Amino acid sequence: MAFIWTGEPAADSDLTDDEMKALGLGQPFESQGDAEAWLTAAYGELSDAGITSVSLHDGDQLAYSMSLEEA
Repeated sequence: MAFIWTGEPAADSDLTDDEMKALGLGQPFESQGDAEAWLTAAYGELSDAGITSVSLHDGDQLAYSMSLEEA
């Protein structure tokens, strides 16, 4: 199975699916650790682009979701 991040843009965002893919969302990772390392590196760019939350999927199963918004 591959681990894949999906993202939820802000309600007022005009991000397209292609723009979200260009940010790296949807790319497959071989392990959860690789996926989490990528998110650590990409967090700022995703947040700056208007992504408010992300979800990690392990194949067809949701592993977990998390907010990118400041608490």
